[in-house]
Parts: sequence; structure tokens; C-alpha cells
Amino acid sequence: MTVLEDRIAMAESDNTSTLDEMFERLEKMPVPEGYKVEIVEGTVFMSPQRDTRWEIILDIVEQLRTKYPRKRLKSDVRIDYPGHLNGFATDVTAMAESAAKTQEGRWRFEDVEFVAEVISKGTAANDYGPKKTAYALAEVSVYVIADPYQGRCHIYTHPKGDDYATETKVAFGDDLDLTGTVIGLTLKTDEFPRD
Repeated sequence: MTVLEDRIAMAESDNTSTLDEMFERLEKMPVPEGYKVEIVEGTVFMSPQRDTRWEIILDIVEQLRTKYPRKRLKSDVRIDYPGHLNGFATDVTAMAESAAKTQEGRWRFEDVEFVAEVISKGTAANDYGPKKTAYALAEVSVYVIADPYQGRCHIYTHPKGDDYATETKVAFGDDLDLTGTVIGLTLKTDEFPRD
């Protein structure tokens, strides 16, 4: 092992142990009911769950259930992503058929096929910025941002390095055509509420 490889391995192991420590502390804190907690680039974010967000999340999950069994769909479950201290609790995650938990009991980002995030005012910058970067680095095939403030979805495909080569914008009410992706479905947005 070279010095650089050794330092990378140490940094990665430090990230994991530090993330574990941070989440252990969070589990002991009195987090208000109805709040989502995640760590983005080492910063803890707590955002309230609102009806609008929940309706969009549920709509996406129900549509994905036509292809994905329940056990392959996750919501608000910690998955550690590439980058400095990224422990995300994504709104909707679709796992590959071969996905299995690690010895530590966590899902691996390498098994994530699809992520959808529904924008909250307080954390929108994360979804469009560092989380998008982390999903691209993790080679998540399809990343969808549903933005009820804009009334549109952003579909990111073809991850290349720390970004996506393709972005498609679709207004609420129009279909998200994901048939040419690993998802192989068209998602309806006509019932997505706006804020």
C-alpha cells in the first residue's frame, strides 16, 4: 500500500467511525417528533416533515412499488455516501436486486439505483449541491429532485465524476419518463402538491 492509499483508507475509516459517533449522539438527543435528521458534509440538519413533502414521497413510493418489492424501497434510512461525513436519510431510495446489508447492518451506497429528494426550504441547498455531488460520486443512476416551490422535478442521469451529464426539468403535471433508465418506469406527477 502506498502512503496515499494508506491515508485515504485512514480517512475513510475515520469518516465512518466519526459518522457512527455523530449518529449515536443524535440517537440520544431528544429530536422532535416529525423531524428528519441527516448529516451532510459533517453538519447535522433537522428538517420538519410537512404534508406536501410526505404526499410527494408517498406518491413516488407507490408508483415505484409497481416494479420494486417493498424491501428494496427505503425512506429516511441512513446510507453513508462518498465525501466528507455524508450520512444521508434520503426521502426515497430504490436498491438493486442484489442489495444486502453490511456486517454493521447498513445499506451500501454501491447498491443504490435511484434517489428522490423532495425539497424543504431549509435544506434545498443540500439537495441541489453536496447531496447531488455525493450521489454522482456514488454513481447513483437516477437522481430526482421534486421541488414543490418551483412546481417541477429535476431528473439527473448519467453520473460522471462529481456531477451528472444529463439534467431534465419536468413541470408538475407532466410525466417523468424514466423508461430509458434502470428504473424502467414513467412516474406521474399530476398529483404532486405545490407549496
